[in-house]
Amino acid sequence: MKLYFFLFSSLFLVTSCNKEAQTEATSSKAVTLSKEQLKDKIMGGWAGQTIGVTFGGPYEFRFQGAFIGDYQPLLWYDGYLKKTMENTPGLYDDLYMDLTFVDVFERYGLNAPVDSFATAYANAGYALWHANQAGRYNILNGIGAPASGHWINNPHADCIDYQIEADFSGLMSPGMPNTAAEIGDKIGHIMNYGDGWYGGVFVGALYALAFTSDDIPYLVEAALKTIPVQSEFHQCISDVIKWHKQYPSDWKQTWLEVEKKWAGDVGCPDGVFHPFNIDAKVNAAYVVMGLLYGNGDFTKTLEIATRTGQDADCNPSSAGGF
Repeated sequence: MKLYFFLFSSLFLVTSCNKEAQTEATSSKAVTLSKEQLKDKIMGGWAGQTIGVTFGGPYEFRFQGAFIGDYQPLLWYDGYLKKTMENTPGLYDDLYMDLTFVDVFERYGLNAPVDSFATAYANAGYALWHANQAGRYNILNGIGAPASGHWINNPHADCIDYQIEADFSGLMSPGMPNTAAEIGDKIGHIMNYGDGWYGGVFVGALYALAFTSDDIPYLVEAALKTIPVQSEFHQCISDVIKWHKQYPSDWKQTWLEVEKKWAGDVGCPDGVFHPFNIDAKVNAAYVVMGLLYGNGDFTKTLEIATRTGQDADCNPSSAGGF
């Protein structure tokens, strides 16, 4: 962790030289962080992700087209995180993919070519699924990035993969969502396009903006500005914001509205004829529900993001690190 903190600190010093980027998220309001504050926020981001994915791990895709009722307690006990990491390492694709890309930046610098990132993860020894696995297959069989993530070559292009990995781009770009998006433009298209890529840009922007404010509704709306208004991803998250205002104390009603309007997965081959849904925009909606209805309470945020179902480990991970 210490190694990656120093990497992120050096990146902050480099990017802070760009005064335009420094104010891109904050308009006329300047934001100043000490090195200790920066370290605390970065470490908190990594810790939140790790706790979130561990918390939601037992429920991953066990609730498809259904939420987890309040009558069902969610598992947690002292030592649970360590035990899970040691016994179920494949659960942590939210983390080991991120660290692969961070390692490439550390070894080759800020201008590392896209092939460096693609080759690193394609040849890594860990397990992958969906868009990540299809992208790996493409790269190993001569279809390089960004074609490796395009829907013509990757039927999982709209899946959640870069969305769950994009946290690092925001942690590397404090207060600079457009810089996080530039990182995502290079790396996110290795495995995703369309909504799958928009999800990563959105999460990266969320994390970048979290350095500047504690106002969660404001941060969600500000992060959404990085996404084209005409996209379904933008429309879906805009609906969640609207329904949260309409039903401010009832996340389950908002969940039902999302289910009615957005839950039909026609992209991922595994979900077309099943309630299984790994589509980025729907799972991003669950992340946003956790954030808005959690209202800054870490435990409540994780609980709601988990209870919404579907990718119930990755969603609390994204929400928890924020």
